Amino acid sequence: MKDLTRGSVVSHILSMAPPIVVGMITIMICQLVDLYFVSGLGEAAVAGVAAAGNAGFLVNALMQVLGVGTVALIAHAVGRKDRGDANLVFNQSVVLSALFGLATLLAGFALSRRYMRSIAADETTIEAGTTYLLWFMPALALQFATQVMASALRATGIVRPSMLVQALAVIINIALAPVLIMGWGTGHALGVAGAGLASSIAVFIGVLMLLVYFLKLERYVAFHPAQWRPQLRQWKRILNVGLPAGGEFAMIFIFMAVVYYVLRDFGPAAQAGFGIGTRVLGLIQMPALAIALAAGPIAGQNFGAGNSDRVRETFVKAALIGTAVMIAFTLLAQLKPGLLLAGFSNDRETMAVALLFLRIISFNMVAQGLIFTCSSMFQGLGNTKPVLWSSAMRVFTYALPAIWLSTRPGFRMEHVWYLSIAATTLQAAMSLWLLRREFGKRLVSRRREEAAEQAAPEPVAPPARAPA
Repeated sequence: MKDLTRGSVVSHILSMAPPIVVGMITIMICQLVDLYFVSGLGEAAVAGVAAAGNAGFLVNALMQVLGVGTVALIAHAVGRKDRGDANLVFNQSVVLSALFGLATLLAGFALSRRYMRSIAADETTIEAGTTYLLWFMPALALQFATQVMASALRATGIVRPSMLVQALAVIINIALAPVLIMGWGTGHALGVAGAGLASSIAVFIGVLMLLVYFLKLERYVAFHPAQWRPQLRQWKRILNVGLPAGGEFAMIFIFMAVVYYVLRDFGPAAQAGFGIGTRVLGLIQMPALAIALAAGPIAGQNFGAGNSDRVRETFVKAALIGTAVMIAFTLLAQLKPGLLLAGFSNDRETMAVALLFLRIISFNMVAQGLIFTCSSMFQGLGNTKPVLWSSAMRVFTYALPAIWLSTRPGFRMEHVWYLSIAATTLQAAMSLWLLRREFGKRLVSRRREEAAEQAAPEPVAPPARAPA
């Protein structure tokens, strides 16, 4: 366990962010590798895998419910020096991860084809996306366990083991992808099914590695089967913090689904280009997201310990560092977008769409970095409802105008990207305002409690009785 209530806040952020970003980038690289090898199967296969991957946002919403609730509550317990509560939250989160994983597996097998029919441009894309989802569902189900274990470690200030496990799992995925997709060395090409199977095998191995780490090396939080009996009160605590944060990812799913819906009249090349562009954009946003994720446990431990000034300092430092990173990557996307997109497709129309998307939407990046930071701070404070409100506002101000514009004469796909810039900027402004209000309520009240405790008079012992 690492005590984040002492020492330099900037030092804590900069020491935790690199392992987090390495772990996230390796996951994103895994998705890009799938797209890279699938691109040899044609634009319909790329569009199908990219559109199917959007379902991952919906599953990520459920993962965030557990991950955010676990991080916030364990970080608060660590700040209070309450190891017993930290272990109880962790073990109840493990039980929930098993239930959520099973539900995801069953829903995926039942609804994959129906989902693809609702957003895909043609029958070939529907078939490719459905096949990929069916083989990818075990990976999504197993990631609930990975999320809970990694979140528990991050709440205690430990990030390197999760990063190493994720990196190894991605290396396995990258090694398996060409073998299973293209049939390298075996002569049995599985196509898009191989992409999903490679991910599922890699995630399974990753879960096993994290289990070994917890059983052999982890000491602060640990598996206690006696605490696996369902405790509804603990579930309520986890879900109260996690559900609004999960709702944020559900809003991202809706946002992405609307984009695929309004682009489908432009054909598979438009959807494929958007899919490639969003994954590259997600990759270059990862450093700022890692900085925000590092700030969450720091804020959480200090909030649990009653260090209000360090909570505010954590936000200011994380926002400044994240903004500087996002400005650098915005310049890169503007000056060298082709370098970022090189090698993902040989189809000129697909790459033209991806290039247009990246050039325009990169103006979102500073605003998106502030949204990341505010979201992580809300998680650290243990109140994620404002995150859901700001995300819902973004979807509302984007989805309805986008659908309406798609029905108007002269509609062009760049209209979708410009509308996204406006909606994201509005969300960033709203997030900052909500966070300032939350600081005023929760940190000021915490400071008053501390002042009252310090001002309380020392109890006076009764005078000793004189001997008879």
